[in-house]
Amino acid sequence: MPKKIKVKTPLVEMDGDEMTRVMWKMIKDKLLLPYLDMNIDYYDLHVKHRDDTDDKVTVDAARAIMKYGVGIKCATITPNEDRVREYALKKAWKSPNGTIRALLDGTVFRKPILVNNIKPAVAAWKKPITIGRHAYGDVYSNTEFAVPSAGKLELVFTPRDGGKPVTVPVFDFPGKGIAQVNHNLEQSILSFARACFTYALSEKIDLWFSTKDTISKIYDAGFREIFQQEFAQNWQDKFKAAGIEYFFTLIDDAVARIMKTEGGLLWALKNYDGDVLSDMIASANGSLAMMTSVLVSPNGWFEYEAAHGTVQKHYYKHLKGEETSSNSMALLFAWTGGLRKRGEIDVTPDVVKFADMLEAAALSTVEEGIMTGDLLALAEKKATNKKVNTEGFIDAIAVNLQKRL
Repeated sequence: MPKKIKVKTPLVEMDGDEMTRVMWKMIKDKLLLPYLDMNIDYYDLHVKHRDDTDDKVTVDAARAIMKYGVGIKCATITPNEDRVREYALKKAWKSPNGTIRALLDGTVFRKPILVNNIKPAVAAWKKPITIGRHAYGDVYSNTEFAVPSAGKLELVFTPRDGGKPVTVPVFDFPGKGIAQVNHNLEQSILSFARACFTYALSEKIDLWFSTKDTISKIYDAGFREIFQQEFAQNWQDKFKAAGIEYFFTLIDDAVARIMKTEGGLLWALKNYDGDVLSDMIASANGSLAMMTSVLVSPNGWFEYEAAHGTVQKHYYKHLKGEETSSNSMALLFAWTGGLRKRGEIDVTPDVVKFADMLEAAALSTVEEGIMTGDLLALAEKKATNKKVNTEGFIDAIAVNLQKRL
């Protein structure tokens, strides 16, 4: 065994839940720890541990990313009432992703993992479509209210400078109902716009931005106006010189258009829209497990994560001792993305090279026909194709990785 590669600066590791937690450990044990000397600042974001700490562990993890610059996160549960009962939680805690993103601000960029033997479900797509997702506000930081009876609901804004409060009528409820208030910050939206323009220019790809400003004439229109002002003031000439375009349209029009484009663009979306449509892009390219995700903060912090959930059904099978065939690609690419960025910041090219080799080993494994069940149904039909179980897939990647070292 060759000498282990030293990762110079600590990495912030955030462990997760259910089947992804099981795969997370396999990746570390089989693909990382045998080859890397890593100093890990570890945070357990298992839903029960978040509950035990009143979610303080999530805040601590975000602060650690601020300290060290790079975090790598497993998939986690955002508990609903069923999960509260299942895990005997104190309450339905908010999304840990939402908490971390609110603290770090920035933009989530999600890009499909492409392999040569799986063609996109949308025939027109020839190049990857990257989703730029605003990582602050909307339903992830909302205030919800169960309306108990008939009555008026109003919003009250009280200026901090002692000015006169402003009351905005919302709705006169004739009976029980539900209500939700979203918010956002002008500075966060501006940071989102700048991150998207920067990314598009660096990749030399067109940038689309879409909202529903015809319906949401203040909230969504505010996003549109900030993007347009930022583009006109700082990016228009740069985009023209690079031969790329900035394009705004309504989100329903963008959804229709995206099906006919060849891809190769950045699609900027508000927080909730980006969450939903990044799953569509991932699924159309093979699987929800075939999508990279990175949160880029304007402060120079990076958080890499899996773009999917905790694979709950497979976890229940795993607990029963039944065989699973769960795809670990997005989890693996969270690690490689974080390691590559750590190596770039630390100027340790051997760490960057290892991340590149590990990704190449994973991609070649699928292209050689060794894959999990979700991909087998989508891959080009070949006699050499072979379905493997969860651990078998990671073992096959380990064999390919060893060949490259």
